[in-house]
Amino acid sequence: MSIEFDNNLPIYLQIMNHIKRQIVSGLLQPGDKIPSVRELAAEMQINPNTIQRTFQELEREEVVETKRGLGRYVTSEGSKIMAIKKEMAGDLLHQFIHGMQELGFKNKDIVSIVKEAVAAETESSSNQKGGQLDGNNTEG
Repeated sequence: MSIEFDNNLPIYLQIMNHIKRQIVSGLLQPGDKIPSVRELAAEMQINPNTIQRTFQELEREEVVETKRGLGRYVTSEGSKIMAIKKEMAGDLLHQFIHGMQELGFKNKDIVSIVKEAVAAETESSSNQKGGQLDGNNTEG
C-alpha cells in the first residue's frame, strides 16, 4: 500500500481515506481481512500507534469490525459501504463545484460542462470496447 502523504492533513486521516477508497472501489470486499497494525505499519514505514488510531476511527465509524483473536475485517453492511461511497462522492462534487465557481463558471455552465464531459467519456469508452466489432457501428 503506497500513499503519498500530504503534510496538511494528519497521517491517520489519510490512511483512513485510503482504506475507505479501497473499500468503495471494490479492492477490499465486504468481509475481507485487513492487514494487522504491525503489517501495515511496517509496509507504510510509519508508527504503529498511527495505524492503531486509524483502525480505532474506522471501527468507530463502523467501517471495519474486530473479531477477537482473528483480526479486523471490512464491514459486511452494504448500506454502510454505500453511505461511505456517497459521502466521498459528495466531497468530490463539493470540491469540483467550488473550484469551477472560483474559475468564474455559473452553476448552469458547470452542469453543461459535466454533461458534455460525461457524453464524451461514454462515447470514448464505447469506442475503446470494440464498438466497431459488434456490428453496431453507425459509421458508413
